[in-house]
Amino acid sequence: MIRKEVIQQLIKNFQDRHQPALVAREEALPLHTRKVVVAKGVRRSGKSSAMLLAVDALLAEGTSIEQVLYLNFDDERLPFTAESFDLILQAYRELYPHQAMQQVYVFLDEVQQCAGWEQFVRRLYDQETQNVFVTGSNARLLSSEIATSLRGRTLQFEYFPLSFGEYCSFKKVDRKYGSSRQNALLEAAFKSYYQQGGFPELVLDEMPYRDKILQEYYHLMLYRDMVERYDIRNLPALRYFIRRLIVNISKPTSIQKIFNELKSAGLAVSKNSLYEWVDQLEAIYLFLPLPKFEPSMVKEQSSEKKYYLIDNGLLRALSPALSEGRGVMLENVVYLQLRRLADLSSQFFFYKGKKECDFVVARNQQVVQLVQVCWEVYEADTLKREIAGLLEAAQATGCNNLWLVTDHQEDEIQQDGYTIRMVPAWKFCLLHERRSA
Repeated sequence: MIRKEVIQQLIKNFQDRHQPALVAREEALPLHTRKVVVAKGVRRSGKSSAMLLAVDALLAEGTSIEQVLYLNFDDERLPFTAESFDLILQAYRELYPHQAMQQVYVFLDEVQQCAGWEQFVRRLYDQETQNVFVTGSNARLLSSEIATSLRGRTLQFEYFPLSFGEYCSFKKVDRKYGSSRQNALLEAAFKSYYQQGGFPELVLDEMPYRDKILQEYYHLMLYRDMVERYDIRNLPALRYFIRRLIVNISKPTSIQKIFNELKSAGLAVSKNSLYEWVDQLEAIYLFLPLPKFEPSMVKEQSSEKKYYLIDNGLLRALSPALSEGRGVMLENVVYLQLRRLADLSSQFFFYKGKKECDFVVARNQQVVQLVQVCWEVYEADTLKREIAGLLEAAQATGCNNLWLVTDHQEDEIQQDGYTIRMVPAWKFCLLHERRSA
């Protein structure tokens, strides 16, 4: 049973903290919205740092540190149940009996660890203070709980590992391009980003054992956010399933085929479990799905999907052999950059007819961009194949905004009445930053 004294000590520990200087991301959490501000995203992507930066911004405005109530529910000293949430307010009021609650800023970090959090936040918002901030690492749990208990009361922000533009800012590389020297610097920075990924901690510090740290990130996501959360017992089958998804990145993935493989390998698991697992892996942001473009919504829901991993550094750490596939790694980066720009109007697909196109970007049910990714297109047959996929997708979707993303080639191609813009991946990423989207 948790005690008020423990909560009080954690509140005071935070208020007395001496944190290192933090580097701000492109988008800061807003402070005075009178909404529950929700930051969700993969582990270690910077959600907690965004909270701490918000606290610093409040203090800079003149807010007293005593008006800040911060708790991290990943702390093993906080084994909360739904019945014990009231202890938070009791503990705070005993510490600061003269402080008006409506002037208090409440920060609840990794709140999805505690069942019943949404009812507490709803009551906190309705009865105590409208200055409430929460973070979580499970998109499905947060979204469903927000939809049922907090609808109309939230502003939601999604956190990924750093974009290439943010990576440049963290590394103090000027993002302005044009001169041959600056382009070369950006290309070199992208080579590092493409291999190392964008988890902020590892970008800021040149840590030894980078791959081991990334593998620890993975184990935290897998065991804390998935196995414990969903009470999964069949670990051998789950690990095999994840390995198969990784090996198949950027290719259409058949759950039925993986089910048959598991059965042949003597790993007993139901097909329903595989579908549940892939949903859960999406929910914890380890994998991001990409459905096939279909005119019919029914066909779209039933079609095979592609899956991409949340970070290239993590991909390389989990599958060193796959990282030798340069085209797969490049495609993963491009998809992540597109996905970062998503809002409620956005949809992403791949196109597959007689030919293929890697990414179909739609907004408000209208296809607005087609993107093909290929490491290099020096050979005539390769260029012909990539262009053919773009043109077929353009004719099928009615879109004429066509891009061919390569490692370093740049050109403009006119064919069949379409203009295809060929750009190196580093430039594509900079052109598709949130601030310029």
